[in-house]
Amino acid sequence: MDGEVATRQAQTGWGQSRWLSAAEFLIGGGIVIGHNVYHVIPNEVPILFVVGWISIHFRNGGWKTVGLMRPKSWTWTVIFALCTAALRILLGIFLVDPICARIWPPEKTSGVISSAHSDWKAALTALLIVWTFAAFGEELGYRGYLLNRGAEVGHCSRLAYWISMLAVAVLFGYGHWYKGPAAILDSGTAGLVLGSAYLLSRRNLWVPLLAHGLIDTAVVVATFLGWAN
Repeated sequence: MDGEVATRQAQTGWGQSRWLSAAEFLIGGGIVIGHNVYHVIPNEVPILFVVGWISIHFRNGGWKTVGLMRPKSWTWTVIFALCTAALRILLGIFLVDPICARIWPPEKTSGVISSAHSDWKAALTALLIVWTFAAFGEELGYRGYLLNRGAEVGHCSRLAYWISMLAVAVLFGYGHWYKGPAAILDSGTAGLVLGSAYLLSRRNLWVPLLAHGLIDTAVVVATFLGWAN
């Protein structure tokens, strides 16, 4: 059973409340902006994960209803994730980076990743963080939780999912406010690619999760080898 079918079967009773979903989405967006822009709330990733876990558990029946389950084909899932990661990297190199270079100063580099330069221990630590906090935490919080709550406002129609995906991509961009305007655009683009992959894979959450981890792994490896700017 894929995430799309599981979601429809799990939404019963108060789990179908559009108003509650709208409130959760707005609160989630406020948490993202409150931390990254105004610095009045702790880091949004663990908060969204915990709030999302509680909400999805009681309203929908667990993370499997948003696509975090054993996929029908791991081979297909991994191939889809690899293609998504490749697309994201190529868009960054050939489109987003050249545009940003003409408009804004280079984005700030994450301290965790920059410390990986020529230091294999720091590189391993960075890989651990990007696969847990970034790939797992951000995908469950942004794509797994917020995207689905936003779509529920529109009765989970196809259009509602795509509109919610766009809104979450904007939030994902603002989630990297601390790195500068170039990073907001770059991360927003990543949100579009990862969100699209999630929807096109019939809400198989493993696809954007693995793609996210692969993208960040490529950055860590490039930094370690001295290839990154």
